[in-house]
Amino acid sequence: MQALRPGGRLVTVLAGTMIIITATKGDDGWATGQVEWDRAGFMAARSGPDYPPGDDGLFAAIEHADGEHVGPGRYPVLNVGESWELASMLEVTAPGISHRYREDNGTRTAWMAHPDGSWARAAAAGAEAPVVHQGGPRRLWDILDGLREEWLRHGYFQLYGAQVFIPPKGGKVHLARGNWKATISR
Repeated sequence: MQALRPGGRLVTVLAGTMIIITATKGDDGWATGQVEWDRAGFMAARSGPDYPPGDDGLFAAIEHADGEHVGPGRYPVLNVGESWELASMLEVTAPGISHRYREDNGTRTAWMAHPDGSWARAAAAGAEAPVVHQGGPRRLWDILDGLREEWLRHGYFQLYGAQVFIPPKGGKVHLARGNWKATISR
């Protein structure tokens, strides 16, 4: 933000999402704007000798784990990585989750893992309700199902069209639309 002069326009995609933000910097140093209704993505910046970062350790431990909580999911298993709006909303809601997905002989399996030790695995035949195994401090599949419920109730995510407020310092982006609010930190 410091490189942008007052009146300058910022157009960017938030890392880990397909969210396009446009904002204009004011004389007070704050940039204000909106989340656009379209989406886009950029390849992540490469760094270090181990790029891409290894998630294999996160997923190896949960491939067949029983989980502390086992129960039915409300919605069919989907490939979150191919569901742009849902993936973006999930990243804003619970940043840092990695995803894997596989289809074998009509069975869909999705895995979610987070560095904090939270994980989920859901499997089902076709579009049936899945059996979900979850472990760690958060129930990642429950968060995902909650977002899907929100979308079904409203027909859209509050994220798209939200107002954007970016302070001059601090590396945060504040989003708001109606009663919905979120803050994204670097």
